[in-house]
Amino acid sequence: MDLNRTMLIGNVTRDPELRTTPNGQTVCSFGLATNRMWKDRQTGERKQSVEFHNIVAWSGLAQTIGQFVKKGSRLYIDGRLQTRTWDDPAGQKRNRTEITAENMILLDRPGAGASRPAPDAAAPTPDAPAAAPDDTEINVEEIPF
Repeated sequence: MDLNRTMLIGNVTRDPELRTTPNGQTVCSFGLATNRMWKDRQTGERKQSVEFHNIVAWSGLAQTIGQFVKKGSRLYIDGRLQTRTWDDPAGQKRNRTEITAENMILLDRPGAGASRPAPDAAAPTPDAPAAAPDDTEINVEEIPF
């Protein structure tokens, strides 16, 4: 069995661009930055490296992202890697590897990032059932690992 899965938590680097393809499908693209931090073993100095990712979402997820996400939003993205190849106007082959998002969780705290209102986590959406009344929301920052 093969596996093509990627999970990212990071900050949106540019406002999502929402478009419609000629055949009527909604597509949204944006950038996501993730940081890796470590301590240099020789100097003890804290170091950081930033990775920039191209994210693409389709259909209903694209519409949700276009409505609720903006530059600076903190997101969890779950999806798969995909590489597109095309010829540029000069005839050169070009490649772009991007993450095709399949799930997204908005991680902004109310009033701490996005100026657009966040969706009510307990409210049912057309694709998801309502949460049971005894379900508790888990804050990512409270996970001990």
